[in-house]
Amino acid sequence: MTIRVLLADDQPLVRVGLRALAEADGEMEVVAEAGNGVELLELARQTHPDVVVADVRMPVMDGLEATRRLAGDPELAHTRIIILTTFEVDEYVFEALRAGASGFLLKDEEPTELLRAIRVVAAGESLLSPSVTRKLVETFAARPAVLSPNLGLLRELTEREREVVALVGSGLSNDEVAARLTMSPATARTHVSRAMGKLGARDRAQLVVFAYETGLVAPGRGGS
Repeated sequence: MTIRVLLADDQPLVRVGLRALAEADGEMEVVAEAGNGVELLELARQTHPDVVVADVRMPVMDGLEATRRLAGDPELAHTRIIILTTFEVDEYVFEALRAGASGFLLKDEEPTELLRAIRVVAAGESLLSPSVTRKLVETFAARPAVLSPNLGLLRELTEREREVVALVGSGLSNDEVAARLTMSPATARTHVSRAMGKLGARDRAQLVVFAYETGLVAPGRGGS
């Protein structure tokens, strides 16, 4: 099945390169290009792409606000968002995940990594590899935590689900969670899915945000 992609970046040359890369893959179709966040939203509502690849910094409306609005649009519930950024803008990355992005890519990644990312996100997974998640958690664990106002949601989780969400937030994959808690990978996936449902998480990426904000991942525990 062809993956429908929308590209958003204020630099035309960047969009040309991304389009050439995606369309050369043979399994992807670039349905639209946007130069700012407002265009991104308009074109997303017209074309209903499977995946949006958006620069976090764009004029008129940045990728962060566009992500928040897109993720909150019921008609675009199936659309997944990948944010392109540099690791120097950590705050934007974290806010993008909170807003509903399925993950992010650094702009200096290898081109093949973008294609892999689009496939991963289109399949319904989040683009947060264990190594990238650990970096993200470590970065924010070093800063004063701003606890989520949704601490009450912790009571909705069983003790086992809390353990699973904490491990996901620490950067572990489902297989690693299963090994750590001595359960099957299928059981780990079930716990992750149930936790997402109870927390209203759009995808796995938001479990990481929830784990950090509610203190399930404490400073120094990322990737432990």
